[in-house]
Amino acid sequence: MAVERSHMNHPDFRVPERFSHPLGFLTKTGGMVKLTPEQQHTLTKKVPEVLKPCKRRLGRQSYTNIYLPLAKASIVRAALDAAVKNVASRAKKRIG
Repeated sequence: MAVERSHMNHPDFRVPERFSHPLGFLTKTGGMVKLTPEQQHTLTKKVPEVLKPCKRRLGRQSYTNIYLPLAKASIVRAALDAAVKNVASRAKKRIG
């Protein structure tokens, strides 16, 4: 389960106390999710006006910007669901 918190005065969502999905951090009109490389490729090709790899190193690590003014709820939900599952899966592997 994700909970809303704050990081550097910006809202974010965390899975098992892990910083994961900031809103309004890199841009005022969007958010960022951590996807797998395959998820990033698939989703950014599907809606390139909404989802774009972050610049430089973050983008190469599959961090992906979401431009919220053009985003449909279904796309945001798909990206967030994928990112939450990714983070939860990594946390579960660390724990046990």
